[in-house]
Amino acid sequence: MTAARPAAVPTRRARIGRLVVGALLIAIPAGYGVVAGLQSRDTDGEKTLKAEMAGLVADWPARTQRSIYQVPIPYNATKVAYFESNAWRGSSLFVQFTTTGGGLDTFLAQLGTSRAGLTESGQAIPADQARRVGWTFSPGHHWAGATLPRSGQAPAHRVMVNLDDPDKPAVYVISSVAFH
Repeated sequence: MTAARPAAVPTRRARIGRLVVGALLIAIPAGYGVVAGLQSRDTDGEKTLKAEMAGLVADWPARTQRSIYQVPIPYNATKVAYFESNAWRGSSLFVQFTTTGGGLDTFLAQLGTSRAGLTESGQAIPADQARRVGWTFSPGHHWAGATLPRSGQAPAHRVMVNLDDPDKPAVYVISSVAFH
């Protein structure tokens, strides 16, 4: 028969090791919680500024975006670029593209208007909104525009068209949806 061993007495080094491990098990998750809390308090203004600094994306908006904002870009459009702005009360999709005369007519018809619905003297897109994406509608060009208000669940559209070359009009549109 063997004699029972006496219980090992923890050494000072072992106690310090347990204390350090215990402190780390508490401090690390608490640190992650603090960092996550600070990141979630990032203001909408900062997020908007970061997104705006990225500017227009030289690509087609996703099919879902085009559907939500009801922006029917003609299939033969070139120089397509877009920018999406999101906020609590509403979101906007800024799109620019160049198309043909027929493409412009089709685009306007799908929005529920026509070339006759465009006003030549007015600026449908306010300067502050245009600046967000670097658009300038300077005098000396043949500009025409229209503001198409919301109807039911459909978004509002603001359209500006550069008709300097009627065969290749450049279209600038902002489609805005509001949340209730």
